[in-house]
Amino acid sequence: MSTLAHEWRLLIRSRLTVAALLLLLMLTTLAVAAGMAQVRTEAATIARLTAMHDAAVSTNRDPTHGGDAGYVAYYTFFPTWQSPSAASFLAAGMRDVSPYVLRVRALALQSQLHDGETLNPEVAVLGRFDLAFVLTYLAPLFVIALLHDLVSDERQSGRLRLLLTLPGPVAALWWRRAALRFLALFTCIAVPVVVGSGLQGLALPALASVLTIVAAYLAFWVGLAMIVGARPWRPATHAIALMGVWAVLTLVLPGLAHLVSARAAPVGQGIDLTLTQREHINAAWDRPRGETMQAFVTTHPEWSDTAPLPEKFHWKWYFAFHQLGDEAVAPDARAYRDGMLTRQSWSELSGWVLPGVAVQVALQRLADTDLHAQLAFQDRVTAFHDRLRAFYYPFVFNDVRFTRNDVARLPRFKECLEAAPPASTPQAAWAETGAHNTPPAATVAAPGWARVAASGMLMLLLGGLAVRRIRLDTSGVRP
Repeated sequence: MSTLAHEWRLLIRSRLTVAALLLLLMLTTLAVAAGMAQVRTEAATIARLTAMHDAAVSTNRDPTHGGDAGYVAYYTFFPTWQSPSAASFLAAGMRDVSPYVLRVRALALQSQLHDGETLNPEVAVLGRFDLAFVLTYLAPLFVIALLHDLVSDERQSGRLRLLLTLPGPVAALWWRRAALRFLALFTCIAVPVVVGSGLQGLALPALASVLTIVAAYLAFWVGLAMIVGARPWRPATHAIALMGVWAVLTLVLPGLAHLVSARAAPVGQGIDLTLTQREHINAAWDRPRGETMQAFVTTHPEWSDTAPLPEKFHWKWYFAFHQLGDEAVAPDARAYRDGMLTRQSWSELSGWVLPGVAVQVALQRLADTDLHAQLAFQDRVTAFHDRLRAFYYPFVFNDVRFTRNDVARLPRFKECLEAAPPASTPQAAWAETGAHNTPPAATVAAPGWARVAASGMLMLLLGGLAVRRIRLDTSGVRP
């Protein structure tokens, strides 16, 4: 214990070390605070949206539009949302670029699902300042700052020869010093995370997973610093080498992996589905109405007994070609979804060799902000949209008058009710919902922290082997 206390006093005697630790603590605190503020903003937006919908319904002088259900279905928007989880403050993930609230109505669905994808690319490329950013990109720099001269400083000052002559394994000295720096860095990140998790009500198992990810990722960089630091170089050379490795592992290789996945699984934009669907819908205005209705009842025989279309406009023809528009782009929607899931699989696989990617994937999964969460939200919106159609179609296709009592029975979106299909039987469960556009989102099989932990343990092991060889590597080397 006295040895550890002595090493700790030597560590905090360095003003640069203390300044670095305080800076990391401040950055982590700011990231956690920014994430919590974003969660509050999203929750307030969802509450405001639902309140606006209720106010619009209650103040409408004629909510039945003269008893015409077609007008009600066309003009009534329903709010849908994906509430932030207790861990959403950790990583913004897909919520930074994809909508977490949507206003839908009983028209063609695909154009509504991707209606909120328009964003400023210059703003999106900067990303969100959250814990995932601090841990992935900034924390390694602090590890480098504190451990790059772990051995070379002793060598340059001339103390290394004396240390190598001391009795006992000298590797224990490097392990002790590295462990103290690791614990100091871990504490600076863990304290704000624990406080933020308590304020957000994060469950203890989830918090334990987050702290495991933090510890494993720091361990990876500590082990890497020990490997590089064991080389008989000067401190500046060690720092430059570690900075180069940081740039390659966190910037260059993840970028190349993204390009490879984009080439292996080419995927368009969600707006492309919207444009394709609108082309089908617009073309329906020039197509004979009887042809449209025949195509509709072919896939929906339950409405084959509906009365013939009158000479003037009728809503059932309008909703029929909107339904056909969804069905026309269903293969494209499935291909888009499959391509996105393939890219996600590539990211998860690359996490086994790129710990920064593994950290991002793991934190976004814990925060419920990754692609799987976004697709699950789209599944819930799709299920709710099916409820809207099932509610309105009997009025529209059977010419039933819409009353105020029917207004009170209008479906309302509830996250607990619009549950995504269970992963055990995805196709069967999805068929029960009546959704025909896209299959359910895939589920993540393996815990994300396992990839980070594996890389961290491996690098620590290699680092331990490297410092054990310092005695041999530095024999006869001039400081």
